[in-house]
Amino acid sequence: MKTYSAKASEVEHRWYVIDAADQVLGKVAVAAANLLRGRTKPTFTPHADTGDFVIVVNAEKVKLTGKKELQKTYASHSGYIGNQKVQTVKEVRERHPEQLIHHAVKGMVPDGRLGRHLLTKLKVFKGPEHDHAAQQPAPYKVS
Repeated sequence: MKTYSAKASEVEHRWYVIDAADQVLGKVAVAAANLLRGRTKPTFTPHADTGDFVIVVNAEKVKLTGKKELQKTYASHSGYIGNQKVQTVKEVRERHPEQLIHHAVKGMVPDGRLGRHLLTKLKVFKGPEHDHAAQQPAPYKVS
């Protein structure tokens, strides 16, 4: 008996929609990361792209628990001396609420080539509308 190893060319990629309205950020990110990697499929292979496309809508309505809204910070650095920018969740939510979910999912996928490829299959939208209706995405319930 041999172990089955899926090839990326053999996998059928489906589309799912996750509604993040009034959901906890971590739970939405875990569900999205599992779908992107293909962890929900019996043909999951760690080194291959066996996952699906994920659309996250209502990113501006995602919730954070505790005092994270005011205390959690996101830091970025341009590479120049003294150019580190630090933003709270409240500031990020006002400017680019999609980045909250994108950053959380990015931390849950593998580093390297595979992880970068998986993140291209994540589509995050601020409001309830998305422009991927032609793909007929199925709704996915976050537990």
